[in-house]
Amino acid sequence: MRILLLGDIVGRSGCREVCASLPSLRRRLAADLVVANGENAVDGQGLDAATYGDLRKAGVDVITSGNHIWQHKEIAPLLDGEERLLRPANYPIGVPGHGTAVVEAADSAVAVVNLEGRRSLNALLCPFATARQVLDGLSPRPRVVVVDFHAEANDEKEALAFHLDGQVSAVVGTHTHVQTADERILPGGTGYLTDAGMCGSSTGVIGMDPDLSVERYVTQMPIRMQVHEGPAVICGVVLDVDPDTGRCRSIERVREP
Repeated sequence: MRILLLGDIVGRSGCREVCASLPSLRRRLAADLVVANGENAVDGQGLDAATYGDLRKAGVDVITSGNHIWQHKEIAPLLDGEERLLRPANYPIGVPGHGTAVVEAADSAVAVVNLEGRRSLNALLCPFATARQVLDGLSPRPRVVVVDFHAEANDEKEALAFHLDGQVSAVVGTHTHVQTADERILPGGTGYLTDAGMCGSSTGVIGMDPDLSVERYVTQMPIRMQVHEGPAVICGVVLDVDPDTGRCRSIERVREP
């Protein structure tokens, strides 16, 4: 089984590029399942119903998210109603939506789990404990389980991967918009990459307007960032997973200009 996981989709340029390129990219990579983080898809923060629909039509099977998913009020009923749209599972009880989806791919069940880190982000429930609770609650538990860990700190991401090594097929980080080069398979068979990167402007600062980014740091003023409408890049990772054991057989970064 081959799974393509795309990093944060940022703004219109990222959405346009994913919608235009994903069908051919999916065929070329022979991906059985496509997961993408959509929390920055609308103006750099949040997701709305129209954009969710466009990404699903383009071939994204499951859309994960993170701390910016709450930006648009219309997202609450969408999170409750769409089983393939996730928010991090470690938000408190009673929050709209759900953090896990079980879907079919290559004639096998696949669980996609969305978690959010706590370092430099929100004071949520423990992602380590939540991950265990989610896995224990899957009945039956699919052999193939992929985790999108939306987190800031590299060590928190690595620690979660070792915490779940041998229990899930892969832990892939999102959130920083910068693709890392540390892809590897841990001793228990779990594939790992600290950050998948982003799908957005390759000539901006993490997909945002570079002039505003510079001004913000030079002046230290709370300047609102804006999505940069430049040539886009698609970043992510391809996982080759054994559907019989759930072990990751190979992990390879994807970067498509």
